Amino acid sequence: MVALPVLFLLGSLFSCGPVEADSTTAEMLKEAAIQYKGPLTCKAWDCNCTFTHQRGCCCAANDWYQLEDDTFTRMKNLYHDLIKLNSKALMLIDGAKVAFKATIDPNATTHGNCFGPFNIDMPIPYGIVSFNDGYGYNPNLGIFTAPCAGVYVFSITIYSSVDKDSRLYHDVRLMKNKLILVSVWENNREDHEDNASQVVVVEMHKGDQVYVELIAGRNLCRSLKYNIFTGYILYPYTDDKLLYYDYSD
Repeated sequence: MVALPVLFLLGSLFSCGPVEADSTTAEMLKEAAIQYKGPLTCKAWDCNCTFTHQRGCCCAANDWYQLEDDTFTRMKNLYHDLIKLNSKALMLIDGAKVAFKATIDPNATTHGNCFGPFNIDMPIPYGIVSFNDGYGYNPNLGIFTAPCAGVYVFSITIYSSVDKDSRLYHDVRLMKNKLILVSVWENNREDHEDNASQVVVVEMHKGDQVYVELIAGRNLCRSLKYNIFTGYILYPYTDDKLLYYDYSD
């Protein structure tokens, strides 16, 4: 196998080289190449030697070395790109696991069998948590904090029940960073119980907060467990400027 490149080189020398050689000399060189058992070294061979101007193994060696270096560089860059892609894929997977459901603790009454009234607007602490994937919801504060940027879906179900001679009087608002998203309210003496639901789709950035607020002077009474607050991520953003996770927490 070692002799074949030499034989090929010799063949090219005598077929295209400017120096003529008789057939006897050519046959001797070919025979010597076939019998040669040592390694083929290129080292200081001259590509523009007097025997040929064609490319032999030694002329191409530098090109092969350069190709090897270029291939290594490309493989290294590809490796770094794969690392980035893997990191982004993990971000997307983690971002897709954000959802919660919580209800008001029936024992969270403040006046008789009612939650409220208060003299200020009061965030509702939905203290009973069914699930909290991603741990974005804080049951002590009743606040959901977005762990990543994306589009989210939130819903609230409001229920209140009063005595026959009492008045349904509640006003509940779903808030995002102190801005009203939707509200549910009731003010009459004709109904003794009422419930309503609202669902919103909202854009969130990392750190944005959503919570439910009971307006000052209003209350929710009886069967507080029917008051439900839920949310989940519809899809995370893939824009690097918006999709940002802080792994130092």
